[in-house]
Amino acid sequence: MSERFEKGMATRRAVLGDAHVDRAEADKSEFDAPFQTMITEGAWGTLWSDDSISKRERSMLTLSLLAATGNFDEIPMHVRATANTGASPQDVVQAFMHVAVYAGVPKANHAIKLAKQTYAEMGISI
Repeated sequence: MSERFEKGMATRRAVLGDAHVDRAEADKSEFDAPFQTMITEGAWGTLWSDDSISKRERSMLTLSLLAATGNFDEIPMHVRATANTGASPQDVVQAFMHVAVYAGVPKANHAIKLAKQTYAEMGISI
């Protein structure tokens, strides 16, 4: 594998946790292996590995963009990742409040609902 892949895998594990990445790797097939390589090298090896902004800020941006674009399936995973990136529940709700103003209250409302459920599963009182 490439150096960018190795860096991406290390960052992916640091942000999402070994258990998540191990499950994703176990579920990988010949069909989606090229996609998994692309996101590991691109999203994780390039974008998330860049230290121009903090992982906390990247979490907030990612959650905002997921909510604003209606990609709700990814929100719980990235809320769980905040335990590793340093984004607090207050940071997350502020990000979703921006979504409400700039992308719509229903999207923010649903994202907040998902975040509350995920924090509860994590045993985090909010």
